[in-house]
Amino acid sequence: MASGATVFALRRNTAELPAAFTAVAADLSHPLPAPLPDVDELVVTLTPGFSVSADRPDDYLVKIGNLAAALPTRPRRVIFVSSTRVFEGRTDGRPITEEDAPAPVTERGRLLLDGEKLATELLDAYIVRPAGIYGPGREMLLRTVIDGTPVDYTRRTNRIHQTDLARALDVMLREPEPPRLLHAVDQSPALLGDVVNYIAHRLGRQPPPRTEPGAPSGTVLDGARLLALLGTLEYPTFEAGYEEMTEAQHRALG
Repeated sequence: MASGATVFALRRNTAELPAAFTAVAADLSHPLPAPLPDVDELVVTLTPGFSVSADRPDDYLVKIGNLAAALPTRPRRVIFVSSTRVFEGRTDGRPITEEDAPAPVTERGRLLLDGEKLATELLDAYIVRPAGIYGPGREMLLRTVIDGTPVDYTRRTNRIHQTDLARALDVMLREPEPPRLLHAVDQSPALLGDVVNYIAHRLGRQPPPRTEPGAPSGTVLDGARLLALLGTLEYPTFEAGYEEMTEAQHRALG
């Protein structure tokens, strides 16, 4: 890497890792046969599976335990990447800060919160909860508009551009005393309808159809702590991020 540090990347399939990473092929679903490299800092980006139910248990917590057990020593700093989904049960619309108690209602949400607790217990981890991550390669809403997939225009949403998330993780690793808990969200929570309308306008397409709104859904996350940590965001609003992405889409289409 540019800093001279060696960066290991652990994945089951390492074929698509950038050449700058030193690949470690491992499946954390099972205890590892040999210790992992001794590292100074660790960022954990495990996520629960998408088909989590009572009759299909997920091995998310097992993976966290196997990771901790395979480390020769506890790293100086561990950042555990969770999700703002731990607040999925909050529907009052009040901005949520890091001081608010999580409110998971699904098995996936509860697993995320249990993962935070286990990583803190085993690794003394600092917790980062990103909202919806977007950017090049993470273009779900662009596809939603292009494909005309119906959406709930009234849903409250939050997001973070992948560039600003990477910056936040880097600062969390380097700061002498970073916050123990950080919500990685930009400065522009917005209704989903506002976001897809903006993308459609930028692409010169019709907005996607509306679904019938149900009960109030989605959350509003306060991004003050992230802003204080970074000073500025490169993509403080969804308009800033999607302007760039829609321009890239136009170039790709010629």
